[in-house]
Amino acid sequence: MTGDTWSAVDRYITDLLVPSDPLLDGAIEASAAAGLPEIQVPPNQGKLLELLARMHGARNILELGTLGGYSTLWLARALPPGGRLITLEADPKHAEVARATFARAGLDGTVDLRLGPALETLPLLYAEGRGPFDLIFLDADKENYPNYLPWLLKLSRKGTVIVADNVVRNGLVIDPGCTDPRVQGVRRFNELLAAEQRLSATAIQTVGSKGYDGFALVLVTADA
Repeated sequence: MTGDTWSAVDRYITDLLVPSDPLLDGAIEASAAAGLPEIQVPPNQGKLLELLARMHGARNILELGTLGGYSTLWLARALPPGGRLITLEADPKHAEVARATFARAGLDGTVDLRLGPALETLPLLYAEGRGPFDLIFLDADKENYPNYLPWLLKLSRKGTVIVADNVVRNGLVIDPGCTDPRVQGVRRFNELLAAEQRLSATAIQTVGSKGYDGFALVLVTADA
């Protein structure tokens, strides 16, 4: 199998099960026009996030890593009336693009974008009593995944679902000698998941238009 085949299958799945949507398509176009990196989740995985949030009945969602707001739109669509989503973004340019996307989607009263490094914002959310969150999507700087996890636990409850993206890193995650700090961050994060008794987790490998990677799916099984 080749990357061309993976991309073709992604197109097949998307064309069949994830119909084109002006707001979602517009979010991708706005990000590209602004020169943002094309690292947002593909449409079929965006739909997966929405389905997971719907199946879980999430009313209070936290996202780390907004980028241009594409995955945020998918998650926001799962919210019931009165639901809230807080998304954290460290890059001012990314945040500007995302805020315009949320305004076009009419989500100003639903999505709260917090600008700043997540390791500074997460303690503020905890101090404000913003948790516990029903679902958390982690798709930020991989080096800090291990540092984020303790705060995610503080902002969780028994039953919270955590989805962490990019935990396979093109297979490099199995190489303990890899010097890439992103790989080392993901390796340490996976080890922490395995060691934390309040968590039950697995990881799924994925292939597609964005290459070879994977995500971790985590259930908080006890209150922090």
